[in-house]
Amino acid sequence: MKIVKKILVALLIVLVLMQLYRPAKNNAEYRDVAAFELETNVTSGIKTIMENNCYNCHSNKTVYPWYAEVAPVSFWINDQIEEGNEHFNVSQWLAYSNKKKDHKLDELVEEVEEGEMPLDAYTWLHGSITEAEKEAVIVWANKARENYKIVE
Repeated sequence: MKIVKKILVALLIVLVLMQLYRPAKNNAEYRDVAAFELETNVTSGIKTIMENNCYNCHSNKTVYPWYAEVAPVSFWINDQIEEGNEHFNVSQWLAYSNKKKDHKLDELVEEVEEGEMPLDAYTWLHGSITEAEKEAVIVWANKARENYKIVE
């Protein structure tokens, strides 16, 4: 029984020490998505879907829930955000070439169609995206891709 107690105390100490180290937050001054929304003709309905399901991990500004302050959850959330921004960051939209913009929108369609986005872990905590919302995003993204079919 003493070994179990020692292990639990050690785990508690590690957990407390983890609270002292915080991963860097995705905290730009504001969520700069205007260029993306303007260029891709985001409607108010699509904007709501994107705000509720995409921008927290795919822009330079994340609205963090309270539990993001508690390690080890803070590390896990930070990892998800970094990976999301690595794959697609709407705040960097103007830096992308037309070919890359087309590719990013194509990936968005593919990920939504396959049910890979939004991540299950995100929808468990923030609510699910409906099939109608998924279809609206797919239709919008395919239409937006038409702007980038021009050969550079």
